[in-house]
Amino acid sequence: MYNKVIMIGNLTRDIELKYIPSGAAIAKGAIATSHKYKAQDGSQKEEVCFLDFNVFGKSAEILNQYVKKGSKVMLEGRLVLESWTAQDGSSRQRHSLRVEEFKFLDSKSDAGSTNNTMEYQPRQQIEQPSYNKPSYAGQGGTREPEYQVPVIDIDDDEIPF
Repeated sequence: MYNKVIMIGNLTRDIELKYIPSGAAIAKGAIATSHKYKAQDGSQKEEVCFLDFNVFGKSAEILNQYVKKGSKVMLEGRLVLESWTAQDGSSRQRHSLRVEEFKFLDSKSDAGSTNNTMEYQPRQQIEQPSYNKPSYAGQGGTREPEYQVPVIDIDDDEIPF
């Protein structure tokens, strides 16, 4: 199990789409996000975070098709540590986001003629859990769905805080 990371921000450059010899697509890009806060002296401060990301497969092609530099997106995935040897022989490392799901956050007017407010999730993750699927009660006529929510029994001693 890993911790999911969600980043909401704007792309700092256009998506770079490449294909590996097997034919699989790889998209690379970067996102900038900011956090505004008030310092102890009362002044407004802003922290900006820049993070590179990678997207694979059909997701990479979809992201490349609908976004460009400046587009606002939500990226969800996991942090990975990339390591390589630089041209000068030194070892380098950086964290990047391996994107598994994303959502376009630009409004229609920002996106031109395309609808840039859609969400994309890989096919295997779209299936709803069985407890969220509607079960219909009653016979004939119109039926309202009844949702079954699981009951989770948690003992207070199990909560870590």
